[in-house]
Amino acid sequence: MSVNSVQRKVVISGLGIASPIGANLSEASRLIQSDGHGIRRWSPWEAVDGLRTRLAAAVTDIELRGWPRKKSRSMGRVARLAAWASERAIEDAQLDRSLMTSERLGLAYGSTHGSSAEMERFAYALSDGPSLLGIGPNEFLRFMSHTCAMNLASLFEIRGRVLTTCSACVSGSQAIGFGYEAIRSGTQDVMLCGGADELHFMNTGMFDILQLTSVGYNAHPNLSPRPFDRDRDGLVVGEGAGTLVLEEQRHAEARGAAWHAEVVGFGTSCDVSNLTSPARSGMERAMRDALDDAALEPSDIDYINAHATGTAMGDIAESHATWAVFGDEVPTSSTKGFTGHTLGACGPIEAALCIAMIRDEFLAPNRNLSHPDPECAPLRYVRERTPAMVNYAMCNNFAFGGINTSLILKRPDRPREDPAGSAPTSPAKEHPST
Repeated sequence: MSVNSVQRKVVISGLGIASPIGANLSEASRLIQSDGHGIRRWSPWEAVDGLRTRLAAAVTDIELRGWPRKKSRSMGRVARLAAWASERAIEDAQLDRSLMTSERLGLAYGSTHGSSAEMERFAYALSDGPSLLGIGPNEFLRFMSHTCAMNLASLFEIRGRVLTTCSACVSGSQAIGFGYEAIRSGTQDVMLCGGADELHFMNTGMFDILQLTSVGYNAHPNLSPRPFDRDRDGLVVGEGAGTLVLEEQRHAEARGAAWHAEVVGFGTSCDVSNLTSPARSGMERAMRDALDDAALEPSDIDYINAHATGTAMGDIAESHATWAVFGDEVPTSSTKGFTGHTLGACGPIEAALCIAMIRDEFLAPNRNLSHPDPECAPLRYVRERTPAMVNYAMCNNFAFGGINTSLILKRPDRPREDPAGSAPTSPAKEHPST
């Protein structure tokens, strides 16, 4: 590590979320402390022939409109979610236009792919044969793999470096890690980082075909998913977006900004022994790399936010990888029992929930963990909301293809006075088609 990288600390000066449990940090924190959740029986799944699961976690309490047509015509739902969360993060960080359009501010953003709904429309347009008649100039832009990054760069007139991550369920967490590295290395002073994904039958269907979705609780959505539980039967696919404003600490201080947390460690690794089943060694290495990057010992970590989605093999592998690093010393929970699996958005949303725990001094429980699976390692599972002072939180995410990430957040030494995301949201409504 260079002297320059040691001197450049990276803080989170703004955040915005659009999640199944709320559209701001305070709302999400309140819900997870009161056992609220976003898991629902989702009526659109009834019309999908062959889809076994009926559960989903949707974002239903925000309006994804209001942008100039020139900017929004290339946005599918996933890009609109990203734009909504990013606008709130920028407002939270109080970034002005001169900074937003500076070459010292960059962007790192990802999703599993582009808009599935737009891809579906495009495919139907071609279903009668190889004809491009009737296809407009913006269709492809809405479902291209880096549609979130492209649309955000256009909307906010980003002139710094743009890093795009399209790495399944670590798309958002890798974006945060790469943004952290860009600031720490001195190539940027501020980075807009995050990830998004939209709810669509193709995303859910892919997991359903692999027999990874929760099916046995279709009539009882309150009881699923069940990370680490003996009676878990799969994941619940969700949607959302999360954006963090990462900033070099002295840069934030110079403009009078406080911050939510400091990013002190990042690890990412790959162990692709099986494309869809996680490997313990790779997950363990990501955690150890994050600890080394932060110059911390395992005993320094106060809380681990697990990736655990509620799948049979994934939870077992992750628990044993975590055990290999931490034993049973560190409180551990998965917040996906509240949000479902928001795919490429899970990294920033879960980092935001870690910030909520740091700020509000509590640990979120493993929702629906009634009987820990004896095949999982005997971690120190959080079973109920617990008051706690969290100085260091680790947030882990793992994806298909054996790609692993681990982030470490530190309690801020210059905390914000006002909670993030205090702006009111519009009344709840059915999932819009845009």
